[in-house]
Amino acid sequence: MGKRITVVLLVTGLVIGGAIGGWAAMQQPHMMAALEALKKAQMELEVAEHNKGGHREKALKLVHQAIEQTKKGIEAGERER
Repeated sequence: MGKRITVVLLVTGLVIGGAIGGWAAMQQPHMMAALEALKKAQMELEVAEHNKGGHREKALKLVHQAIEQTKKGIEAGERER
């Protein structure tokens, strides 16, 4: 049940983020594409079965960090315009 809720929340976030990020996507298409790819990777890792010797959990943490850094990069790019 927990994974299902996580997936629903991630998909909802993607939809909302897509609507809000429409303008940013026109200005920073590569950063936005990277962000969407990272979010999809996060979603896939969330629903993957088993922890794979701790590697799935580590990958989730790293993807989360990459998402945060990408968002900060997009924000910095917007401030520089």
